[in-house]
Amino acid sequence: MIRVLLVEDDEVEVMSVRRAFRMTGVAHDLVVARDGVEALRILRGEGGYGRLERPYVILLDVNMPRMNGLEFLREVRRDPDLSAADVVVLTTSTAEADRRAACDARVAGYVVKSTLGEDFRVFASSIAGFLSLLAPGAEMNADS
Repeated sequence: MIRVLLVEDDEVEVMSVRRAFRMTGVAHDLVVARDGVEALRILRGEGGYGRLERPYVILLDVNMPRMNGLEFLREVRRDPDLSAADVVVLTTSTAEADRRAACDARVAGYVVKSTLGEDFRVFASSIAGFLSLLAPGAEMNADS
């Protein structure tokens, strides 16, 4: 089972990611957090959330309320239990300062949503392939 924590506050983007992962045919568990605060609670198993089981990848938007993506990244990298998490920034931000800050926080990738267009399914397949390397034997044909 491929586990993905999507940290995204835009419901349309959430639906796009869900659809793209469904189309890959890869068994997945997509957990959605609406901001960095909620994502940290999920990762730590706090506030009534069950802790997200490893391995997982975090797909992270930059521009969110309460705690934005870069603030979340700094917190994750400071936490010894979370610091090794694989994070891919998936954002509308083309700001070089955001890209540099994310890269300084050791992200696995920085993807601008507008560059994906219709190839979002290819992106989802790539993420699933990456995770199947982390979790050998993950089922490749179930829907979630």
